[in-house]
Amino acid sequence: MTSAEEPARPGARARDAARTRAEILDVATQEFARAGYDGARVDEIAARTRTTKRMIYYYFGGKEQLFTAVLERAYGALREAEQRLDVEHLDPVAAIRRLAELTFDHLERHPDFVRLVGIENIHGAEHLAAFAQLDRIGSPALGVIRRILAAGRESGQFTADVDAVDLHAMISSFCFFRVANRHTFGALFGRDLVAPALREHYRTMIGDMVIAYLTAEREDG
Repeated sequence: MTSAEEPARPGARARDAARTRAEILDVATQEFARAGYDGARVDEIAARTRTTKRMIYYYFGGKEQLFTAVLERAYGALREAEQRLDVEHLDPVAAIRRLAELTFDHLERHPDFVRLVGIENIHGAEHLAAFAQLDRIGSPALGVIRRILAAGRESGQFTADVDAVDLHAMISSFCFFRVANRHTFGALFGRDLVAPALREHYRTMIGDMVIAYLTAEREDG
C-alpha cells in the first residue's frame, strides 16, 4: 500500500494536472460566458475549483491566456465534431443538410460557446488573433464544406457559385442567431426561437435554406 508520504508517480501527476486543467477550463467557460471577459474574475474561478489563483496562473499564465484557452477548446469541440462527420457515403444534398444540422445541434447544446464568441467579437477577436495556431481551429470546417461543394458541382446538383467560407457563414449565421438573439427576438416578436416545439421546424428550415440556394436554377448571363 502506498503511504501518504510517498510521492505520486509521474503518470499520476500528469493525470492530476490534466484533470485540474480541465476543471479550471470548465469553470472558466461558465464564468466568462456569464460575466464576459472584463467582468470575469480569476478569484471566482479559483474559488469554484479545487485549486488556487496562483495555480491557475501557473497552468495558463494569466486571465488573457486563460480566456484564449477557453476559446480554443470551445472552437476545437465544434471542429472535432465536424471532422467526425461521416458524409462520404451521402450524396451532396444530404451531406450539406447533415452538416447544417450538426452546426444547429452543436450550437443549441453549447450556448456558452455562442456567448463566448459574442464576447470575443466585442473585443475585436484580439484573443483569437493572438493565437499562434489559429488555422488549426478554422480550417477543418472549410475542408469538409469544400469536399461537399466539389462533389455537388461535379454531379451537377449544385448550381451556386459559392465558396466554402460564404457557405459556412450562411449556415453559422442562422444557427448562431437562433441561440444568441433568442431573448431580444422573443421580446420583440413573441416567439422563442429555441422552444422545444419549434426545434425540428428550425432544424429542417436551415437545411432547406442552404439546399434551395445551392440547387436553384439560374439564368445564364
